[in-house]
Amino acid sequence: MDTPCEIGVVGGSGLYEMDCITDTQWVRVETPWGDPSDEFLVGSLGGRRVAFLPRHGRGHRILPSELNHRANIYAFKKLGVRWLVSLSAVGSLKQELAPGVFVLPSQFYDRTKNSAAHTFFGNGIVAHISFAHPVCPVLQQVLYTAASTTGSAVLGGTYVNMEGPAFSTLAESEENRRAGFDVIGMTNLAEAKCAREAEISYATVAMVTDYDCWHQEHGAVTVDMVIACLKANAERARALVASAVPAIPLGTETKAHSALKNAIMTDRRCWPQATVDKLGLVLSSHLG
Repeated sequence: MDTPCEIGVVGGSGLYEMDCITDTQWVRVETPWGDPSDEFLVGSLGGRRVAFLPRHGRGHRILPSELNHRANIYAFKKLGVRWLVSLSAVGSLKQELAPGVFVLPSQFYDRTKNSAAHTFFGNGIVAHISFAHPVCPVLQQVLYTAASTTGSAVLGGTYVNMEGPAFSTLAESEENRRAGFDVIGMTNLAEAKCAREAEISYATVAMVTDYDCWHQEHGAVTVDMVIACLKANAERARALVASAVPAIPLGTETKAHSALKNAIMTDRRCWPQATVDKLGLVLSSHLG
């Protein structure tokens, strides 16, 4: 594949194909970080080259805690991606965010335990990216505009990232509500961090499938409940992508696109060559 794909789409639970993309081929991408979740569906949409990855693999084979975020993001980088659209199924922590609402969160809160998998750095090269604002506002606005044309959408809010794979206990759900969080999921935080380190603009469309387990009238969340709503959300998600992709301002430079400019702490003379080689494309614009 010679033509780079500047736009990437990663699909969560229920989104394993993207039939709005044409002239497609499934492409296997090798990375120094291991295998991505699956092959990438590469093709055209709205006159633009797009790469789609089913986050959990076709057939939904990979647990949230098993996801190789570094390999996924590195592979997107290798394909030329500079703008990454994340589509994710989430639970709602607020009455007004009913199943079927699409939320465009501006913030993430971490309740996971495997932070080593959230960064490309270490092994002799230290970097501290700015992450106060983890979502690219330019891409977020494009996605919100597209989401609003397909149904109910909410701009802003906080996505709390739990470990999984079990759904929340009632105590956990109530605590997350007291903290003021809006939606809960199992995947996006590490994805967003790795995308920022890879200097890719990233934003999430959090598609509500259930009320977690706090809502007395809806009972505890079950897989059957989630799958039923996933199917209803899937067509809206594809319509959103079809609308959003042509509107992404490819020539625009965002803060994310230079996220490493002042982030690397380690003296250049101390960089281990083996680590430089593994970081590869992540460091490519900083090796001059």
